[in-house]
Amino acid sequence: MIAYNAEEPIKVPRFKEENGFYTTKQRSSLMSKIKGKNTKPELELRKALWSQGIRYRIHNKSLPGNPDIVINKHKIIIFLDGEFWHGYEWDKKKEKIKANRDFWIAKIERNMQRDRINNQKLSSMNYTVLRFWEKQIKNDLDDCLTNIFQYINK
Repeated sequence: MIAYNAEEPIKVPRFKEENGFYTTKQRSSLMSKIKGKNTKPELELRKALWSQGIRYRIHNKSLPGNPDIVINKHKIIIFLDGEFWHGYEWDKKKEKIKANRDFWIAKIERNMQRDRINNQKLSSMNYTVLRFWEKQIKNDLDDCLTNIFQYINK
């Protein structure tokens, strides 16, 4: 049996008022509208891959981490990570969190830990795991495609 992670899973406190957390109805409404699937950057990347003749599957629940894009023919997994949720420049950003720090810092660090574990699991299944930040897709799609095609052409 493979041990994927020696570190203890990070415990995220429940987001309840009795635990000291508070959010307004307006903030709650805004947060509920954040999409996890079929985001604009994801659709943009998928459209670009499809136009280049790359066929793929999306959101494969049978694989660890429920990857955004799976190119089975080349055993490539692609994740598109949101900057906030997956800890882009985390050491700088976590200092700026003002409200509900106990919850948000544990939440983001647990997400980052889960990403590392899923990468290890997928690598052990002989998949190549590629992770892109959403802003990379928005700002430099061609560079991301070049990176993907390097692995396809190996």
